[in-house]
Amino acid sequence: MDRSLNDYKRITVKIGSALLVEMGRLKRKWLESLADDLQALSEGGKEVMVVSSGSIALGRGVLGLPAGPLRLEQAQAAASVGQIALAQAYSEILGVRGLTAGQILLTLGDTEERRRYLNARETIGTLLRMGAVPIINENDSVATSEIRYGDNDRLSARVATMASADLLVLLSDVDGLYTAAPQTDPDAVFLPEVPQVTQEIEAMAGAPGTAFSSGGMKTKIDAARIVQSAGTSMIIASGNTMNPLDAIENGARATWFPAPSSPARARKTWISGHLKPRGTIQLDAGALKAVKAGKSLLPAGVTKVDGTFTRGDAVRITDADGHDVGRGLVAYDFGEASLIVGRNSKEIEAIVGYPGRAEMIHTDDLVLSTCEMDNS
Repeated sequence: MDRSLNDYKRITVKIGSALLVEMGRLKRKWLESLADDLQALSEGGKEVMVVSSGSIALGRGVLGLPAGPLRLEQAQAAASVGQIALAQAYSEILGVRGLTAGQILLTLGDTEERRRYLNARETIGTLLRMGAVPIINENDSVATSEIRYGDNDRLSARVATMASADLLVLLSDVDGLYTAAPQTDPDAVFLPEVPQVTQEIEAMAGAPGTAFSSGGMKTKIDAARIVQSAGTSMIIASGNTMNPLDAIENGARATWFPAPSSPARARKTWISGHLKPRGTIQLDAGALKAVKAGKSLLPAGVTKVDGTFTRGDAVRITDADGHDVGRGLVAYDFGEASLIVGRNSKEIEAIVGYPGRAEMIHTDDLVLSTCEMDNS
């Protein structure tokens, strides 16, 4: 097995609280070493984002809260203070390395509710295209048990799939997956690769291992299942070293969870076979030729829209004779789409009242049926 971080284009790195905060204080030297790794990846043409724990652990230190469990209001207050301190640290440390940090705070609803999901996805994608490093965390200052993930392993998995990352690196206090807990079982065997999360793999999951860690091996296995199904590979590796990403690149022990397909292919499969169409968009001959050539669908090439769809819903795509030619995720609600049918993209802002996307359906969100691909 010969894998490298350089094999991947868009990389999400998740950092556990215990790696980042110790006794209520930021482990600045460690974070600086990680920033060196992120800088090296960025200079190598990689897009990187970070899902960072640590706001509550850091905030409780700033506020002088005692050790032990916190009440909800105490945890939210600690998160509020810690988020500012953490964001400042990332901004300063990445800034001296020529990288711009952008903070994004998410709750469960932001990755579960379609419109908020699309907004978050677009924000992350825009930051990455502009060369910035999104620093993402759960918004613990307002989240309650009913509306929160509760662990950043699963959150990082949702973020990675939402952003179409092709690799998720879980940095933690463990160096990979074992058949049993290596701390208590001398016969535990390290697993260097897990092609698929099976019931046997799930049975190997353990319990949380540190005072500040709300996750454990179970949440990491849950994360692996999420990302592999979306075409994203994953690594579980130890962060208990300086320059942890460079260590992985130089052969440090880690468990790899390879994805069976790319994020783009998995996304296309999801669009074509797992979403119920909420409407229909009919194309003229020119638009059909353009989408067959791999281009996005512009409003100018649309002759008719029908249905009750909202932004982000799946719709049928038909030719001028009404024959089904594909599926796509539409960028506008039905009412707005109706107004811009046949119009030039430059007119969109004047018609709908805001500078919307130039495309009715972006090529990344568009899948042609097999017969159409064969005929193109």
